[in-house]
Amino acid sequence: MTIANEPLSADNPLPDGVHGRLAEQLTFLIEVDRLKTVLRQSPLAAADRRENDAEHSWHLALMVLVLAEYADEPVDVARTVELVLVHDLVEIYAGDTPLYDDEGAASQREREEAAADALFALLPSGQAEVFRLRWDEFEAKETAEAQFAKAMDRLQPLLLNWMAEGGTWRTPGVTADTVRERKAVIGDASSELWAAARTLIDEGERRGWVARGSE
Repeated sequence: MTIANEPLSADNPLPDGVHGRLAEQLTFLIEVDRLKTVLRQSPLAAADRRENDAEHSWHLALMVLVLAEYADEPVDVARTVELVLVHDLVEIYAGDTPLYDDEGAASQREREEAAADALFALLPSGQAEVFRLRWDEFEAKETAEAQFAKAMDRLQPLLLNWMAEGGTWRTPGVTADTVRERKAVIGDASSELWAAARTLIDEGERRGWVARGSE
């Protein structure tokens, strides 16, 4: 993990006329431009390249707006959007941990906690605490909003893998059972979306886009 010694704004400091709370907020907003450089494993549906974290976060926010009606328990849409926009910001310093990377997952929590401490500290006091609370809420997956946000985080790459005729489902050692197991959290938030996701996985298995499981 690489945590920057200086924020990006240090390369071209804000003028003296911009100071205090606003300067801290603008420093943070400049810093999170780094999210656009963090590549994920998921392939885009519309182009022959991998998506980046900023694109992923935007897609999740839109999915919340479109699919919230399928939540088994009603959710606060605005807060759920906040959760999906905040949860991957730590990957600016911690890097992306692919879903099927068991080795990387072993250190993921430690890396992301340290990244959250460093990144959110750029915000003014009060606002920093709110962002950290949202990040912690997503990670804990205890509220209806966090469960639905997590479901979107699992459903979005599934759709991209479907469009890529496998995508990361073709990772060595991954089977259809692996995909079902790691996508099952969708069902914690929406039985209807989980049924649709299962249909896509099952059909992908039938078409040979993912190694057959035992089911």
